[in-house]
Amino acid sequence: MVTVRHLGPNWYATVMGTAAVATAGCALPLPGLRPACTAVWALSLALLLTLVTARALHWRRHRDQARAHVLDPATVPFYGCLAMALVAVGGGALTVGRDWIGTRAAVALDAVLFTAGTAVALAAAVTVPYLMAVRHRVEPGQATPVWLLPLVAPMVSAAWGPLLVPHLPAGQPRETLLLACVALFGLSLLATLVMLPVVFGRLVTGGPLPLALTPTLFLVLGPLGQSTTAVGTFAEVAPGVVPGPDSRGFAVLAVLYGVPVMGFALLWLCLATAHVVRARRHGMGFAMTWWAFTFPVGTCVTGAAALARHTGLVAHAVLATGLYVVLVAAWAVVAAHTLRGLVSGALLAAPRPAPAAPRRATGRTTSGAVR
Repeated sequence: MVTVRHLGPNWYATVMGTAAVATAGCALPLPGLRPACTAVWALSLALLLTLVTARALHWRRHRDQARAHVLDPATVPFYGCLAMALVAVGGGALTVGRDWIGTRAAVALDAVLFTAGTAVALAAAVTVPYLMAVRHRVEPGQATPVWLLPLVAPMVSAAWGPLLVPHLPAGQPRETLLLACVALFGLSLLATLVMLPVVFGRLVTGGPLPLALTPTLFLVLGPLGQSTTAVGTFAEVAPGVVPGPDSRGFAVLAVLYGVPVMGFALLWLCLATAHVVRARRHGMGFAMTWWAFTFPVGTCVTGAAALARHTGLVAHAVLATGLYVVLVAAWAVVAAHTLRGLVSGALLAAPRPAPAAPRRATGRTTSGAVR
């Protein structure tokens, strides 16, 4: 089918961003918000099922293009989006989806999506860096925050996995899952700390990113907000699962780790926003990279909400609410542009041939998946 030939793995970002609106809203103590969040979660589930089906058709009928995506260093990191989409929708099932489908179905759905998403996340975290090292030809000047996507995927599993702990038999099954999520947290955090200096160094020494890629600067917020969310979730699940001293240690970690990391997240948010404003003034138009304005901000909402619960500070609750307003506004704008592009056919059209002397701001990829 021609309509899915140019459907890349980056489209899973639409699922991630939509699920973030639902789960982040559920984390806020705002009355009357839960029914709307449940409806948005249902939309994210529908988007996930649609995209999984479309991507299966893509691999079956356009295998050459699918392989081109894998061999494209600018596109293959987006396979991390598949993992995060699966886990995010699964986590949403337990937080808000259970209102519609019931707790038992929500647990079963989350278990399936969490298992599948974590498996994909671990595969992407190993395979994508391996391909970039041995098959792709990348240079330091090509580094972008997109490279973080497969490394952040295990952190999403670390943040949402503990929700399943209370539904396991008491004893070792619960402790095993909790500590497995802690291991995923460490895996993703250390990998991100290795990659982030490469991205930041490229930004400082190589100048601004191409216009179409400038929104990807918001992707750096993902590991920051999601890791803060994860340590907060560990502290809430740990009592009764791990020994008392370890449980108290998780509570201390939630604050001592979360507060400084959220501070850096706010610094990066200001930096990324400044770059986006500059890019907009230089003619940055809509691209699928605009979905980077959604999910990463959503992780900061849940991270700030976790800090509000553990510190009791109103400032963190206000921060979470303010960021959620930004998230909803960004999602509405990006979703409208995406729907318009789908209706017109522009977003799924074949990429235009590059000009003889391509401008620095084009940000094209060899497969055309990053538009």
